[in-house]
Amino acid sequence: MKTNFILRLLTPVLAAWLLAGCDRTRPGEFQGYVEGEYVYIASPVGGTLTNLAVARGDQVKAGQLLFALERESEAASVRSAQHTLDQARAQLADLDKGKRPSEISSLAAQLDHARADLKLAETELARRQNLMGQNVISKEELDQARAQRDADQAQVDQLAADLATGKLGGREDAVTAAQALVAVQADALAKAQWTYDQKQQFAPAAAPVQDTLYRQGEYVAAGSPVVELLPPDHLKVRFFVPEEWVARVKVGAPAQVSFDGGKAPLTATISYISTEAEYTPPVIYNRENRASLVYMIEARFAPGDAAEVRPGQPVDVRVAQ
Repeated sequence: MKTNFILRLLTPVLAAWLLAGCDRTRPGEFQGYVEGEYVYIASPVGGTLTNLAVARGDQVKAGQLLFALERESEAASVRSAQHTLDQARAQLADLDKGKRPSEISSLAAQLDHARADLKLAETELARRQNLMGQNVISKEELDQARAQRDADQAQVDQLAADLATGKLGGREDAVTAAQALVAVQADALAKAQWTYDQKQQFAPAAAPVQDTLYRQGEYVAAGSPVVELLPPDHLKVRFFVPEEWVARVKVGAPAQVSFDGGKAPLTATISYISTEAEYTPPVIYNRENRASLVYMIEARFAPGDAAEVRPGQPVDVRVAQ
């Protein structure tokens, strides 16, 4: 971040120097420099740095551990959320099952006993109806037998309904509420797990470690970068062309980049052309001072070629005329 800030401050100076250098180069060749777009790896959750797994200058692979923060509290939250979710799922399963097998068996036995009593009551009622026809018993005795038969029938009906209900799950509204509770607890577990996972950060791509910004044992605030990476595809060359050249350069066009110590020019692809003058004198434009206008252009290297250059390195860029 400091490097990019300094480069922004120096851009007018660099532009003036590069423009002056243009007079000493061949037509279509401009001076520039290499710039890197750094990737700052941070955790969205704060904590004490317990493991700094890389050092400045290391080459890391995609998915490699970069650093870890203390996460005992987050681990406890995950365990608690898991237990709560298990409990909610058990309650839902209990509602789906209905009564226990032993309770169902007890209700079935009671129903069989009630049916036996009903059969006996019906037999007794039939016998007393026959005796009543022979004027052997009183009407009161017949009414008693009929009442007993009706009571036994009601008992059978009640136990049959209890048995059917016992085989069912919980009421629909109770089941719906239990399902909603399971969903809420599952979300709570996912959130706790996410927080736990964020205490470790891994390399998003293969890249050299440009710098490490904390030491092991220090407290890292949420969102504070710990490791600074510079993936190869984040390297680009930045150069400036005068006003009369900006219309000749097109996005997607190739550019040849040369630098001291390079065996052969590297090919970069122009990816950006500034729409505004990067450096202008504070005077009204005329045909003479328009020559002082320069426009910034950026070109990106292929990942394989980017390994040969370094941020801040001066280069010569040649574009097709």
